[in-house]
Amino acid sequence: MAATDEKNYITPDGFAALKAEFHQLYKIERPEVVRTVSWAASNGDRSENGDYIYGKRRLRQIDSRCRHLMHRMDLAEIVDASAQQHLEKIYFGAWVTLFNLDDETEHVYRIVGKDELEPGKGYISWVSPLAKSMLGKAVGDTVRTTTPKGEERFEVIDVRYV
Repeated sequence: MAATDEKNYITPDGFAALKAEFHQLYKIERPEVVRTVSWAASNGDRSENGDYIYGKRRLRQIDSRCRHLMHRMDLAEIVDASAQQHLEKIYFGAWVTLFNLDDETEHVYRIVGKDELEPGKGYISWVSPLAKSMLGKAVGDTVRTTTPKGEERFEVIDVRYV
């Protein structure tokens, strides 16, 4: 299996978001752009027809994104955190509260799939260095990871699966 064909672990919410984006693009936006391009093409000279040129460009973007989404959904392996065993340990889908032992700050992260990253919400990929260093740990364990600041140490203070 090629690296681009590795399993796409994803939460049920993340998979629903991929499906919703695909539906929005393919069923709603694309038909509207096709109508605009068809209308613009019927106006004659296409070489200086902005609606036609930009419409065709947007169609290519939509089609490219739809192919990407279909590929990611085909590879998806939905992991329902509520069905996990050993819920006291950190695995995919966990909400984890860490206490930074170096600067005494608290951080909350959720370990999610690559397509679900939202750093502003604390969603980190299961393949990120921090997530990898947390996997299998439990409350009270120390996590060490390398960040742009250098090595940082955290204590796990809470693990939840919502």
